[in-house]
Amino acid sequence: QVQLVESGGGSVQAGGSLRLACAASGYSYSNRCMGWFRQAPGKEREGVAGIYIGYGRTYTADSVKGRFSISHDNVKNTVYLQMHSLRPEDTAMYYCAAASSSSFHCLRGNVYTYWGQGTQVTVSS
Repeated sequence: QVQLVESGGGSVQAGGSLRLACAASGYSYSNRCMGWFRQAPGKEREGVAGIYIGYGRTYTADSVKGRFSISHDNVKNTVYLQMHSLRPEDTAMYYCAAASSSSFHCLRGNVYTYWGQGTQVTVSS
């Protein structure tokens, strides 16, 4: 049974930084996408960053490019989202996801099978 547990969310002022972590258990795939998505109230879910495990290839959305980065710790089986220069528009619930298909489209929600419960990020101006 796959479980994804996010941590690291919180409240921060604009310009600040946060690092989200997603610990995966029961997930032993290699050559798969893991990613971070976010959803703000009244808005569609957005793919923020993804990483293709095994290849180490990363993908980031244009809206966060240069500010957010994704990484994966193979030993801990944990994926991280490092967020810098946070803006009020980054306020959302952030979700970790893991794929069972071998698709490279790591920013597409329909690639993913497993989802975490989410962690809230609030950025104040």
